[in-house]
Formats: sequence, C-alpha cells, structure tokens
Amino acid sequence: MTDTPSPEASPATALPGPTLADFEAARARLVGIVQETPMERSRYLSGMHGAEVFLKCENLQRTGAYKLRGAYNMLSKLSDEQRARGVVAASAGNHAQGVAFAATELGMRSTIFMPVGVALPKLQATRDYGAAVELRGLDFQTALAAAIDHVARTGATFVPPYDHLDVIEGQGTVGLEILDQVPDVSTVVVPIGGGGLAAGVASAIRQRADREGRRVRIVGVQAERAAAYVESLEAGEPTTIVTQPTIADGIAVARPGDLPFSIIRETVDEIVTVSEDDIARAMIMLLERAKLVVEPAGAVATAAIMTGLVASDGPTVAILSGGNIDPLFMERVIGRGLAASQRYLKVRIALPDRPGQLAIIAQIVSDEQANVVEVLHSQHDAWTSISDVSIDISVTTRGPEHAERVLEALRRAGYEPQPL
Repeated sequence: MTDTPSPEASPATALPGPTLADFEAARARLVGIVQETPMERSRYLSGMHGAEVFLKCENLQRTGAYKLRGAYNMLSKLSDEQRARGVVAASAGNHAQGVAFAATELGMRSTIFMPVGVALPKLQATRDYGAAVELRGLDFQTALAAAIDHVARTGATFVPPYDHLDVIEGQGTVGLEILDQVPDVSTVVVPIGGGGLAAGVASAIRQRADREGRRVRIVGVQAERAAAYVESLEAGEPTTIVTQPTIADGIAVARPGDLPFSIIRETVDEIVTVSEDDIARAMIMLLERAKLVVEPAGAVATAAIMTGLVASDGPTVAILSGGNIDPLFMERVIGRGLAASQRYLKVRIALPDRPGQLAIIAQIVSDEQANVVEVLHSQHDAWTSISDVSIDISVTTRGPEHAERVLEALRRAGYEPQPL
C-alpha cells in the first residue's frame, strides 16, 4: 500500500492533462457510441464494507470494456488525411477491440498487431469488429515493434492504450457518469495498469467535485505482481519494474505512462495492491452474488474492498473495468477462487493397502455433508511406507469452517490428512 501526496486541488489549481471542459466535450462526443453502463448496488459488499457499495459495470460496455471510450474519442479527432491512412494498435485484449470498433464506426481501416498466442475469443472478436489482425511474435513487445514498423511504412496513426491526452479524456467520462449515478459518492476505487482509466476518472471527478465544493476520495488498485505505480510514486517518476505473471494480465504494465503518472500523482489519494487469490475470490463473488462476468483486471477494485484495504467512509463505487475473459481461462480462475475461499479442498492421505479404505474415507466426507469430486490413487509415493498407498482427494465444501470440520473428522478417524 502506498499513499500519494494528498491532493488538495482547488478550482484555481490547474491539473495536468484534460480540463473538466475537455472531459465534458468527450462525453458529448461519445453519445450514441458508448453506453452509460449500469450502476448496481451490492448488498453483499455493502455489508462487508460497512457502507454502501456500488459496482460501475464497464464489463457490460460495448466491446466488453471501457477502452472503447478513449479509442473513439481519439479517433474522432483525426483529420481526413489521417483517417484515409488508417489506424494501427498493438494489443492482446480490450484495447484491440476498442480500436477496431471505433475505427469501423468512423469508417476507417484498422490494423491490430497481436501476439501469436492470443486467446481465440479475443482474436475473433477483434476481427469481427472490423480490424485486420496481424499475428507477430510470442509476446506483446514483439507485436508492438511490428505495429511501430507498420506506422513508419504506411503513415497510419498509432493509437496508444493509455499515454495520450485524447485517450485519457475518453476514459474520464466514466468518472462523470459515476458522479451522476451516485451523487453522494464518497470513494471511488479504480483499477490501474498503465494509468489511462485511473488518470481520467480521478481528474474528471476531482475537477467536478472541486467545482461543487466537495471532496471525493480516489483509491487506485494494482495487482501486487505488477505494481509499477507503487514503485514509481516512491521514486517520484515513472519507473520500469520487472512484472511477475499475474491473472490480471490486462493491468500488468511494467512502466506507467508519463501523462497518466503526472495526473495520478496529483489526483489519486492512495494506491493498494491485491494478490492473485484476492482477485480470484472477487471474481467468484461477482459471479455468484452479482451475476456478473468480470475479467481478473476488472475485479481488482472489488478485491480491494473485500480484503478491507478501502476505508468505509461513505458510499463507495468500485469500477468493474472489463469482462472479456477466455472461457477456458475462466474455468481455471474459478477453480483457483474456490480453492482460495477453501470451498475446494484437496488433501493427501496415506492409507493401509487393503480393500475398503477408500470407501471409509468417502463415508467420513459424506457424513460431514461434503462431496468428493476427484480421487487420485498411487502405490508409488516415496513418502508412504511400503505397506501403504497414497490418495489425493478433492472435496467441495461450504467454506473455511466446513473444510476444517472435514479435516478434523478425518483426524478423529486416525488419518493424517495433508492439505495440498
């Protein structure tokens, strides 16, 4: 967790980047293109947080994420000559789809460079929105280099994902909608990757709240395995970090954007980080309680509230920034989330190598109203004696207390279950 310098901007204090008039003009520009996404109250999170919690559902935006706002705002300002040359972007996800959709709506050609291993649903969606997709390399940096080379050869306009004034203007329209939908909002919790969304939302809200003579607290959230803003704010300048693999790949950015950093430094009150398990648990909660499909990067704001990292000082809005997730990856995340919530318990047990032992284990689990969903049996584990066998059993439970009851029942029966 890190605190930024506490911003005390007044109407006379000019912030870097777009003005409030710029944000309002962008909002007018986006009418009929983007949806004013729903604002849903979460009773479950409100009870947990100690104050009302609302979910700003940008996962239900056209193209499945807020990225369309910034892309369309930028592309709509291009000259006729620039439009004729087309636009290009590098992305493996939401930015690709936003640029493709915006370009098609404005009658422009778009070329999107993506890594070879991009998830099929994202690849197909980008093509369906009208883009020509070029697959280059095995990582984003290779795709980015190919996109830049394409710009040099063709004169097409490169559309950056976050470090651009017009992109930040578009993303900031989310903040204006929040103030209209929850007029008494006290805190807004926003995901941070490169910083375009957080910079736009924080600046737009700060400036309009100043005009109205009040304060709204802004909390940014990063995945702890890719927390470039935490180190950059401590250093006082954008700093490149070595990111670790994270399920929140949509915000796994190694270096903040220069313009977003300058805005966030002045407008965001605090930045917190969440773990992989925190994110997975938040996604499960959103599926079960809110009936919302949210990608890992889009769930970090909810994760921060669930883990108690956001103070309960009044009505709080968590931005669900996107909902584009590969179904196969979603299956893996659900398993991770259930395990992190101790609703999916996996244990290893040594058993005497004689008939009926597995039936005894199954009966013990059943008597505790839990359910065995998978069994792996082995006679060759080195940790067991030669007269024993090893079994790994996977059990669904109702949570930590229920899981502990299952383990205790096995211990009472003389077994030594080892949670995996």
